[in-house]
Amino acid sequence: MNIRTTTIAFLLMSFTLLAQTDLEVLEQSPRHHEWVELDNEGKTLYNFVVYPEVSEKAKVFIVIHENRGLNDWARRFADELAEKGYIAVAPDLLSSTSEKISKTSDFENSDAARIALYDLDPKQVTSDLDAAFDYAKSIAAGTGEVSVIGFCWGGSQSFRYATHNSNLEEAFVFYGTAPTDMKDLVKIEIPVYGFYGGNDARVNSTIPKTEQQMNTLGKFYSYNIYEGGGHGFMRSGAQPEASEENKQAREKAWRDLLEILN
Repeated sequence: MNIRTTTIAFLLMSFTLLAQTDLEVLEQSPRHHEWVELDNEGKTLYNFVVYPEVSEKAKVFIVIHENRGLNDWARRFADELAEKGYIAVAPDLLSSTSEKISKTSDFENSDAARIALYDLDPKQVTSDLDAAFDYAKSIAAGTGEVSVIGFCWGGSQSFRYATHNSNLEEAFVFYGTAPTDMKDLVKIEIPVYGFYGGNDARVNSTIPKTEQQMNTLGKFYSYNIYEGGGHGFMRSGAQPEASEENKQAREKAWRDLLEILN
């Protein structure tokens, strides 16, 4: 096969991947996926877990979904994280919402899931994240190192969870806001990394205050802003109809995330 043929084949493969839906990417993944049920405070917490194809123990990530719940994209991100060599534990924080709702997929649509999510008790969210953390620490194939990464609502939860759990390694916040009370931020003992889209004035308007507060408290807070990227660029940049700006923001954020981890 000559260079021209190889290049054409690579371009065709890339085009095929970009044209795939989140579910198609998941269905074609070679990695091991499983659902793990945890009993927490009398309810079942469902967790989507993905293992990397590696020969050594791997660091574990708790993946906190957006305000749409644990949808196909959130599970796709967990799979992509495992592709990079990490174990991903993605708790469905809409688990056991009612007798009829066991998981996010049981909701009629994403709007219904979003409404239910904003009705969640923050204490219950923290408790569920604690259960996911305890499980993540116990995974035999894991190194015992656990970090948290979240998106949108999940990004805010990632920052908030950092104020609660000092045993995390790092917190990665994608276009989420920080707690505003210094009494909460002072509890943070781990590095916090932020990833923001340039076209996201609502979230970005909170960054200066967060930076000032974290600096005053002597806490580690570092962030990048990806010009042209909108709110949710990690999800929208992975879709077949993605704008070039969101695609580029997603690719740059992946590079920056992996550089931090390596």
